[in-house]
Amino acid sequence: MGQNEKIGHVTSGSLTEGFIVKVRPEVNIEQVKTGQFVAIQGSNLLFFSIITNIQLECSNPEIFYDTPPAPESLLHNIVHKQHLFATAHIKPMLSLNSQSKRVSTVKTIPSHFAPVRKANEKDISSIFGRESDKSRKYFNIGKPLEMDTPVCINLEKLIERSSGIFGKTGTGKTFLTRLVISGLIKTEKAATIIFDMHNEYGLQARQEGGGLSFVKGLKTLFPTRVALFSLDPISTQQRGSAPDVTVNISYTEIRIEDILSLQHELNLHTTAIEAAYLIGNKYKKRWLIELLEQGHDAKEFAQQVGAHPESIAALYRKLKRIERLPFITKQTQPTTIIDTILSYIDRNIHIVFEFGNFTSTFCYLLVANIITRRIHTAYIKKTEAFLRSKKVEEQPTRLLIVIEEAHKFLHPEAAKQTIFGTIAREMRKYYVSLCIIDQRPGDIDDEIMSQIGTKIVAQLGNEKDMQTVFSGVPNASTLKSVLSTLDSKKQVLLIGHALPMPMVIETRSYDQQFYQDMQLGIIQQPTDEIIEELF
Repeated sequence: MGQNEKIGHVTSGSLTEGFIVKVRPEVNIEQVKTGQFVAIQGSNLLFFSIITNIQLECSNPEIFYDTPPAPESLLHNIVHKQHLFATAHIKPMLSLNSQSKRVSTVKTIPSHFAPVRKANEKDISSIFGRESDKSRKYFNIGKPLEMDTPVCINLEKLIERSSGIFGKTGTGKTFLTRLVISGLIKTEKAATIIFDMHNEYGLQARQEGGGLSFVKGLKTLFPTRVALFSLDPISTQQRGSAPDVTVNISYTEIRIEDILSLQHELNLHTTAIEAAYLIGNKYKKRWLIELLEQGHDAKEFAQQVGAHPESIAALYRKLKRIERLPFITKQTQPTTIIDTILSYIDRNIHIVFEFGNFTSTFCYLLVANIITRRIHTAYIKKTEAFLRSKKVEEQPTRLLIVIEEAHKFLHPEAAKQTIFGTIAREMRKYYVSLCIIDQRPGDIDDEIMSQIGTKIVAQLGNEKDMQTVFSGVPNASTLKSVLSTLDSKKQVLLIGHALPMPMVIETRSYDQQFYQDMQLGIIQQPTDEIIEELF
């Protein structure tokens, strides 16, 4: 261990509260930062942690009673060397055994004066893996602060449970999502359906930070592995490409449950929903057609179905706007959009749903609910068929569904009604998981947030959002202090199932080098050899 890597040594602390590290006098305190990844060398174990706080200390507070000496004076130098020092707060989270080479959660503590150093590339690789691993499950998402070595997330664990990408407006959530999806496309660990509300994922998009520079979309980067499904084909063509599939949804494909999930958005009273069920009992799949054709005479139509006229009038008025959506048609399609989606997923082709100029929240919620509900039903059938046959070729392709503005789907009132709440609670039961993207996690139902396995968290705007993100997370108070120090761009805190421990990183650049890496394999030193060299 080189002297230039050494930060200091452990002076006190506990397993539950963490440790105090006295920083060496020759170390420039301005180079020690919260979020830095460090290693503590014990006698048999190597402990890993991040710095959560930094503090100035004094061995004799009486020296502050007088005016501080001038920085260039001899007295200043004497006082500084003998009485003034800095401490760093750390809480070890993982340990590596020098004999068994096993990585495990921390269950013991290092001794007094155990040396603490900045982590190096071997440390990172031994804990977070490398992209060169034969399993192809690791994906480089960025690098630790003040270091130039990749940190990988475990994509297999990422898709086992639902995940979330959170941050206030302007922190690069779309950019982060493109990174993660690119990893899934390259490694073929799962197919994805992205409900692209603002047309930022498929074709080229404006680079984070604005300006006139553009970056490649997923369809541009992986032309044969990504399909564009467009609700507005004219808009897609104007941006440079014809869609692979033009989306048309029949009125008869819209169920009452799809409208029920929009109850909060449409401000529908429960009596209006009850009226919808009465219409459904009489007209079955044609319930919405009959409502829009006859609902203008609420009193007469209410008598036909046995509902209250005011409830029918409210339902008619709220749903009348569906007629303005050209992709909702009265014609029955020979092949439904769900059949088309499943055929692409079975070939492990990723799907980007472009909304074009139909960017209203109502339109986004309606389409995402309709599609996801049908996909979920189909996956239940596919999973049950696989469990009966136990044939590998019948195993469903694992699917990740990506939604923006997640609080619209998963706020406390809607979480128990929407299909997205069901998927989040089921986790990997039916081979489907969610990736939720949101700038207001504080508005998402607490139960749903507790089911989010992996969280990628950029800078957040208020205390409620931070409390929600850290609900159920060990060491939440210390991690919150780390999150509050993040820059507004290209810095995130990684927490959860896909990471062996929390980590602050500077995110990978989405640039020409990234485009090349997505097309080429990277040959690097195997992880087993790295662990051998650590000791």
